[in-house]
Amino acid sequence: MSENNNFQLTDAVVLAPLLAVLSIWTVYWVEVRFGLNFNDYGIYPRKISGLKGIVFSPFVHGSVEHLYNNTIPLAVLTTFLVYFYRSVALRVMVIGILVSGLLTWLIGRPSYHIGASGIIYVLVSFVFFKGIIAKHFRLIALSLVVVFVYGSMIWYIFPVKDGISWEGHLAGFLTGLMLAFITKVKVPAVKKYEWEKENYDEENDPFLKHFDENGNFIELEPEKPEENTIKITYQYKRREKDQD
Repeated sequence: MSENNNFQLTDAVVLAPLLAVLSIWTVYWVEVRFGLNFNDYGIYPRKISGLKGIVFSPFVHGSVEHLYNNTIPLAVLTTFLVYFYRSVALRVMVIGILVSGLLTWLIGRPSYHIGASGIIYVLVSFVFFKGIIAKHFRLIALSLVVVFVYGSMIWYIFPVKDGISWEGHLAGFLTGLMLAFITKVKVPAVKKYEWEKENYDEENDPFLKHFDENGNFIELEPEKPEENTIKITYQYKRREKDQD
């Protein structure tokens, strides 16, 4: 079923990325403030106890650097999602977290996988591919922006660097691609000019009537009033004041 989707600046466009960023920073602050370590709440592949990480792992980060690297992309991409795909934004976020987390649990190495990078890859993939599929000029432009800013992230779905969960990145990328194909959105219709419509009649176009077959401008004579028409003329006379 298609969803109505207008590009409008609403409170959700501001609140959603703010809430996302605030949640991951709050969890890290609690760890530092009370000397805790939430790494055990990450995804541990193919262990039943590791399934809880599907929900909790996006909020857990191993260092300030790790947290900072995820903060800006999460805020920017969440803003893109809510602004351009408001009607399906919550669905994409929830399904993206669950499915990408489950895929990571299935294919990941036996270690704790933590961080919001999985959902970031979901958003990058979804926003890019959905813009191409939708074929709306604004969404295609957004896809190009995502490629320009975050295109280099594609390399990290492969095991090119130690210490990162490339499995989580790959799971997020595949999940975003899947959601781009199965999620239906109704984008605003592109306004068409008269000459773009199928029933356009060139001969009756008021503008083109001012030009001959060689493209020369023609001064058209004003239309004459039809004969036998009744013309009514009103005259107004100022009433004089009564004299004594």
